[in-house]
Amino acid sequence: MSADLTAHLAAGRSHVCRCWALVRRDGTVFGFTDHDQPLTFDGITFRADTGMSAKTVTQTTGLSVDNTEAMGALSDPAINEADIEAGRYDGAEVQSWLVRWDDVTARMLRFRGTIGELRRAGGAFHAELRGLTEALNQPQGRSFQRQCTAVLGDARCRFDLTADGYRDERAVEAVIGAQAFRFAAMNAFDPRWFERGRLEMLTGAARGLAGVIKHDRFDAAGVRVIELWQPLQAEILPGDMVRLDPGCDKRVETCRLKFSNLLNFRGFPDIPGEDWLMSVPVQDGRNDGGSLGR
Repeated sequence: MSADLTAHLAAGRSHVCRCWALVRRDGTVFGFTDHDQPLTFDGITFRADTGMSAKTVTQTTGLSVDNTEAMGALSDPAINEADIEAGRYDGAEVQSWLVRWDDVTARMLRFRGTIGELRRAGGAFHAELRGLTEALNQPQGRSFQRQCTAVLGDARCRFDLTADGYRDERAVEAVIGAQAFRFAAMNAFDPRWFERGRLEMLTGAARGLAGVIKHDRFDAAGVRVIELWQPLQAEILPGDMVRLDPGCDKRVETCRLKFSNLLNFRGFPDIPGEDWLMSVPVQDGRNDGGSLGR
């Protein structure tokens, strides 16, 4: 807390309000305040006419997660139901300040975290805000399993998705229910090439939204059909541009033959199966389970 704000609060009559900054994963920034006039600092304008408010922040010692909840009306153009439904606010970063509204340089950052559960009801939204220690609740470390534990293209996999012949960008030709995409002339890639991969919208109302590919196949007419596990929650029109990333089923054969990336394989293909744990001693002969690398 700044010295100016400390002295101001000690005076007994304070001019303070709360301000929230919300940064979505696509880089869009919003500012809100419960004051009756807009405030500006750190390059952000905190709007006063949004009807947004928040509960008291619950703060604890140790590694317990600080949390609070923000509430507001969906009628404001800044936050609308379509963007919430599309998942644009999932995991967004949130910061909350206590601010002296007649001197915004006197302020204190009281909360920093991300949006957790987000629900809608009666024309309003309720957003759970989780503190920075929430990340410590996630499992850490490696799992010993046959399949690769890396994500295609991440720092552990190290595969360059921009390499020629792996990903594709093209205009949508036809789409059914924002879930099944049809392409009449798309024969440069093998069937099921994009299965388990990722489809991302590059233009249009759904720009920035992405989904995991469930099926990649050709129908009886030779049209390529790429279907997502879940529909994208925005309107998609013919002509909108999409990016298609190849799929990986995490097998060592796929890593070697499809991506030529065996040196970075993050699985254990030769690990013994569960039946090896149940083996019993015998009097003669070998009882070592044999080689799994043949």
